[in-house]
Amino acid sequence: MQTTLHSPVTFDGVGLHSGAPVRVVLRPAGAESGIVFRRVDLPGQPILPARWDHVVVSPLNTRLVTAAGVTVSTIEHLMAALSGCGVHNAVVDIDGPEVPILDGSAAAFVRGIMHVGLATVSAPLRAIEILRDVTVTDGVSTASLTPATTLQIDFQIDFEEPAIGRQQKSLNMANGAFVRQLCDSRTFCRASDVDVMRANGLALGGTLNNAVVFDGHQVLTPGGLRHPDEAVRHKMLDALGDLYTAGAPILGRYTGIRAGHAITNRLLRQLFDQPENWRWVACDAAIAARLPGVGVSLADLPAVA
Repeated sequence: MQTTLHSPVTFDGVGLHSGAPVRVVLRPAGAESGIVFRRVDLPGQPILPARWDHVVVSPLNTRLVTAAGVTVSTIEHLMAALSGCGVHNAVVDIDGPEVPILDGSAAAFVRGIMHVGLATVSAPLRAIEILRDVTVTDGVSTASLTPATTLQIDFQIDFEEPAIGRQQKSLNMANGAFVRQLCDSRTFCRASDVDVMRANGLALGGTLNNAVVFDGHQVLTPGGLRHPDEAVRHKMLDALGDLYTAGAPILGRYTGIRAGHAITNRLLRQLFDQPENWRWVACDAAIAARLPGVGVSLADLPAVA
């Protein structure tokens, strides 16, 4: 069956790019609601469905927009937490234009969701099964979806910065892999990028406490890395969140090579452009057991979370 939150849970912080304080309250929602954001700070409290066809191109985050121009940015970490915890329906009340960055990972969102727990709602769960290979390429970046019986993520990155370098990781997202292996991996950047981003009005809320900053062979963030390959793990976290804008769990293999938010959204648009690429499948017990979020508990959270 579909799930929602058992009760509301609140998060306070600042936006990574805006630097503005913001509060998010995740609330239970009824069957077939999906994940929707509600700008409670604006007249009429406009609703933004967290869906691929409401995403606008943004290289540094995932941004939703309405026809009237109302936006919510940097939704990817929260979306990853909702996907990785198996939440299918929720209303995300937010009093500003950007989701709080918290510690730069999805761990705090996961902890809050798991603390309040989930409740089932009276509707059967469906998943999106990938039937044909779909690929998008943009220069050196590639993203693809291919048929598989579970959600699998395979990611490769390659940076000139020696402290990052070339990293590759593959994970079957069943059996709580997101909670145990990805959720605490933080967003990252190169020190040389910081001044450029701030000159363009971005990363105004970024600090060494909510991002991993690399400079040549050094990691400037106090305490260093949480994982030797934290950078590629975070890219996988981002990919999971972006894929959840499909509107349901995906059964398929996602491969990202130097991929980012924009190309993953293009991939979803190409997927849904052809009905032959995918189909809805009803999730019996065997299929549901292979989805992210099944069988995890607070004990599975990394200690840093």
